[in-house]
Amino acid sequence: MNIAGLILRLLGWKVEIDVPDMPKSIICVAPHTSNWDFILGELAYTSAGRKAGFLMKDTWFFWPLGCLFRAIGGIAVPRRRKSTGSLTEFLVNKFNRSERMTIAITPEGTRSRTTRWHTGFLHIAAEAHVPIVLGVLDFGTKHIFVNRTFEPTGDVEADMRAIKDFYAPYKGKHPEKFTAE
Repeated sequence: MNIAGLILRLLGWKVEIDVPDMPKSIICVAPHTSNWDFILGELAYTSAGRKAGFLMKDTWFFWPLGCLFRAIGGIAVPRRRKSTGSLTEFLVNKFNRSERMTIAITPEGTRSRTTRWHTGFLHIAAEAHVPIVLGVLDFGTKHIFVNRTFEPTGDVEADMRAIKDFYAPYKGKHPEKFTAE
């Protein structure tokens, strides 16, 4: 067992990552109600010997944190993207230029309660021809798992409903901040 797995086990967390280690994928991660989600998710994926990038507001990429976040796969998302184009276009191009790339995306886009989940990851997956896997951080059972691949149908509304239904039974660190309505 590696150090990441040991830390999680000592904290009482169980980790199951059963999907194949694909060269390219998007990990859709929910519930997202705390900054601890990032730490636990990073530890879990590392414990399986895998690396995943992640998106984070560019305001977090100040020295020295910026160096650390980039080193572990962080991608700074500008708050105002006028000069860089759409985030979807940027990530599709990044996938197309990479031989190997996995990125974790929280469709809620915030740690606050919201019913409006972002659909960009569905568009990125479709345009870059990469699979989506579903990752869960369930604080109710202290169980982290990535064990299901989601096949988008092309109907973004129906796909989002199916994804929200999948996540509905799980609890975030702050359950009052999570909804899959």
